[in-house]
Amino acid sequence: MSDSWRLACDTYQLAVTASEVESRTDPENEPYRSKYRARELLREVRALLRPREEGEDRLLAARLGVIEYKLGVNHTETEEMSAGEEHLVKCGRILERYRLSEDCVSTYIQAQNNLGILWADRGEIIVAQTYLESAESLYYQYMKEIGKPPMDPDDHFLSEEKQLTEQERSKRFERVYTHTLYYLAQVYKHLKQDEKSAQYCHTTLQRQLEYDGYSPVEWAINAATLSQYYLAKQCYMESRHCLAAANIIFSKAEQVVSPETTKENESEQDRIEFLGQKKAEIARCWVKYCLNLLQDSRKSLEDNIGELDVDIQDELKAQRRKEEDEKERGRKKAVLFGSSDIYDSILAVEEKVDCSYPLDFKEAREVFLIGQNYVNEAKEYFQLDGHVTDHIEIIRDHSALFKVLAFFEDDYERRCKMHKRRVDMLEPMCKELNPQYYLLVCRQLQFELADTYYEMMDLKVAIGNKLDELDSHTIKKINTLAQSAINYYEMFLDSLRSPDKKFPEKLDEDVLRPALVAKFHIARLYGKLICTDQKKQLQNMQTSLNYYLFLVEYCERYEDAIKSVETELELSKEMVALLPTRMERLRARLTSF
Repeated sequence: MSDSWRLACDTYQLAVTASEVESRTDPENEPYRSKYRARELLREVRALLRPREEGEDRLLAARLGVIEYKLGVNHTETEEMSAGEEHLVKCGRILERYRLSEDCVSTYIQAQNNLGILWADRGEIIVAQTYLESAESLYYQYMKEIGKPPMDPDDHFLSEEKQLTEQERSKRFERVYTHTLYYLAQVYKHLKQDEKSAQYCHTTLQRQLEYDGYSPVEWAINAATLSQYYLAKQCYMESRHCLAAANIIFSKAEQVVSPETTKENESEQDRIEFLGQKKAEIARCWVKYCLNLLQDSRKSLEDNIGELDVDIQDELKAQRRKEEDEKERGRKKAVLFGSSDIYDSILAVEEKVDCSYPLDFKEAREVFLIGQNYVNEAKEYFQLDGHVTDHIEIIRDHSALFKVLAFFEDDYERRCKMHKRRVDMLEPMCKELNPQYYLLVCRQLQFELADTYYEMMDLKVAIGNKLDELDSHTIKKINTLAQSAINYYEMFLDSLRSPDKKFPEKLDEDVLRPALVAKFHIARLYGKLICTDQKKQLQNMQTSLNYYLFLVEYCERYEDAIKSVETELELSKEMVALLPTRMERLRARLTSF
């Protein structure tokens, strides 16, 4: 080894140490001190490079390509993007002729990856896509035509005995390609190619496990995020698999630390806080899984008035028995995560929650309880104090779990108690929040509470209809629930008023349906109030008519609103036609006394 080559290798190693080790302890007022030193050292190496023997053009190109690549990364790390791009492009030009050789392919693909990231950061997604797809196709071409594990960039400046083994080279190269796929997944997501993005994300996660190149927390969050894509596509088996894998891999990041160590070590406290947040985020994805599974099951089972259709239930149960074997075969076609030991752990988590629709109360309750456990886990981190919006969204998901579980319950009294649980968790939130700061959240809570009381009132009416005669207790209960529903609907509608208390002439698109539905429900509720005083009854009928009229007249003025409330409008028109006659009959009875 010549003196100049030995000096080049030693200087290169110093540059790597400065960039990757010493930079971690750079002072705050000079955050890039070691990076700048590494840059100067890399320039010194470049100056020392020259062919040692005839015919060494490719070898020299490979080494110069590595230096330009390292300089490109160095400049991007110090936020000098244009200079970084210049070096990365130069790397590509130097290696272009030799990009399929084992000593150049890895450096070339890494330069293309970094150019893809650089252009994506600039918002130029199509340019980024071009670089990354070029890296992807080169990987395929190399593996097909050459297949031998290529040299890692750092190997060029190491003596033969210090270079990586073939096994380690292979692992490093596969990680480089995994990065290509990871960034392509982001690019396709930006381009709204969701299915392609999900496929690339799934493959990336699988490869990260296979080649042991990942951060457990980041991997788990990415898997949980991917689960939500499958959830939206109603692919519950794949969604559950992603979430189970997220649980298992995340547990690798959790270490039991004694309270004493935590108190003394501030960075350890930060780590525990960070892990708590990420664990809660994964728990929220599980809550959405359980909630969506129950809600989609309800949609498949309900009749035209929203009740459970027993014939459909029997049909789906029979169909499910036939599909059991096919489901197991289909499972093996899915892209599964991990080696056999990790997969066994994932399977153990999966077995605790089903991925097929629950078809009766017993099955629905099992899914509900798992969802409720994850609600409690998510609330441990997302507490009301400090995480208002997140906490309330979790509470609303909890309420939604009770709501959908009630659908499967055929006992009206027990169903009513489930809705009462919803009131108990939502009402304190609604009273505690200041609408001045949390207007949208307050509106959501007011409307949901109104709907819950409305549902409870309907159930009490149905219970009362089974009695020979309504007793005073049932009448009082129906009226109290109806009045509570009215109050919350009115609170919601009042929140739409201007500072001078005027109701908007034209409703905004985002509140159009809720506002008109609130008016319709109030009209119906006044019609449900039970009273012996006929004058009061007449007043209630008049109030009911006024609310029905509002909806009809609003839709006459703004015809584009009709599509939002077609069913409610049709019923309102019927009531506007019927109520005056009923009121006249009642008036006639009153005057005859």
